[in-house]
Amino acid sequence: MDKLILIIKREYLAKVRNKSFIVLTILSPLIIVAMIALVVYLAKVNSEEKRIVAVLDESPFFAHQFETGAEASFMDFRDIPLQEAIDSVHSLGYYGLLHIPSGNNIDSVAENIQFYTKESPSLDILGSLEGKISARVREEKLSTLQITPQVINALDKNYEMNIVNFSGEKNVKGISEFKAFIGGGFGYLIMMFIIIYGAFVMRSVIEEKTTRIIEVIISSVKPFQLMLGKIIGTSLAGITQFVIWIVSAGILTYVVLSVMGIEIDTMHSRANISPEAMHTLEASASQDTIQLYVNELVKIPWGTLIVSFLLYFSLGYLIYSSIYAAIGAAVDNETDTQQFMFPVITPLMLAIYVGFFSVFENPNGPIAVAFSLFPLTSPIVMMMRLPGGVGGAGVPWWQLITSILLLILTFLFIVWLAAKIYRVGILMYGKKPSYKEIYRWLKYK
Repeated sequence: MDKLILIIKREYLAKVRNKSFIVLTILSPLIIVAMIALVVYLAKVNSEEKRIVAVLDESPFFAHQFETGAEASFMDFRDIPLQEAIDSVHSLGYYGLLHIPSGNNIDSVAENIQFYTKESPSLDILGSLEGKISARVREEKLSTLQITPQVINALDKNYEMNIVNFSGEKNVKGISEFKAFIGGGFGYLIMMFIIIYGAFVMRSVIEEKTTRIIEVIISSVKPFQLMLGKIIGTSLAGITQFVIWIVSAGILTYVVLSVMGIEIDTMHSRANISPEAMHTLEASASQDTIQLYVNELVKIPWGTLIVSFLLYFSLGYLIYSSIYAAIGAAVDNETDTQQFMFPVITPLMLAIYVGFFSVFENPNGPIAVAFSLFPLTSPIVMMMRLPGGVGGAGVPWWQLITSILLLILTFLFIVWLAAKIYRVGILMYGKKPSYKEIYRWLKYK
């Protein structure tokens, strides 16, 4: 036990004292925050740019239809030839010219409307113009048929079913998908951490193997102890760096955006929603419905979710770190590791894609349950299911406990297998091993 603690301490201190580790720990949050601030600033500048569109209306149908809004400012051109209007728009640097030809029928007029621009127009401008034209055509046709817009709105009304659980509490739709997104975010963090920091263990093993330090170390330490110590020590160093990144990046993001006077909601200013649609949305979303969504979010077991994240995060990382360590012991350099990386990453990618599809559709279905119990995918898929709670309609307790026990047993088993590969591969030089040869190493006693 004392030797294991010494190995863990040595690996941890060797990583955190490394110059590249210190530089990366300091610079990464700064770079991430700078990128976030730049993207938000550019989005703000882009949203503040007002496009000017000239309107040459020669028809009697579209008067006062084009009023200045958030997406563009409209300039009214009257009693001038089309070519002169095009030349004026081009010389003044306007975004474009909307030409509405003359005609006695609104359908024929609408079909011949043309939008002149220097380059291909953006979809939000086109959508806004087409929406205004369609609305006016619809209004004119209704007027011709002597049907008021109020009657059509009454006919177009959508009816939504009330959702009530068996205990009689009113529920809202879409909350299950939102919970799955929250769990998916936690699962994605686990996957990225495993991919990024799992390579730390592999590089550490390769480095010791190439410098021949390992030949001295294994003379006094059992392969299992050495492997376990390296995995835990390097994992703790990675977790330390990860926590520092999260805390410092969060604080820096808040400070930088506050200093720049940029609010987070500026990111939503480019949403392609017309004022009419927004008004309808706000009218349909009653205060009671909003309160129901808030209540559902509050009901999410955040404490259980965070504790489970830390647990699955640690166990999942330890399992994959063991595999990375075994790969590092089997090769001489990182180039030779490529043949082994795809089988390692495949379960992680499978967990993300299958998890999203299965958990969204049926979080307690057989596919979701199977992948949340299988140790190589459970850290990600189980995190997607846990926002629904534990027990009751959520994840059954037996599945949660079974998943954790399988992860622990799998970790010990993989460390044992990795140690068998480690004790042979760590002394092998100058030869690129095959899967068949690694299998023979596992049978050595």
